[in-house]
Amino acid sequence: MTAAQKPIRQILTLHDTAYETAFTRKFANRKPHTPKDPRRLKAVIPGLVLQVLVQPGETVQPGQSLLILEAMKMQNHITAHDGATVKALHATPGDTVMKGQLLVEFE
Repeated sequence: MTAAQKPIRQILTLHDTAYETAFTRKFANRKPHTPKDPRRLKAVIPGLVLQVLVQPGETVQPGQSLLILEAMKMQNHITAHDGATVKALHATPGDTVMKGQLLVEFE
């Protein structure tokens, strides 16, 4: 077993009881979870922005289309989850976006 494969031993305490556990290095070095920010809409898939359907300052309703993103020859209407006001757009028609890239900010 190499050093990279050797598990990391750790003591966890829960309700005054200590538990010993082992984590793989991959698990121990994973990226920490960050909760989604409802004021920031990010791309869930990579693709090409075909059309932006809103402008900054515009109030949107839940389910309203914000932009059209083409991915794998399919047009995906990216919609608003909640009612909000558009603060800023970070994508324009013709932009190629990556997964996780910021598209729209809300107030």
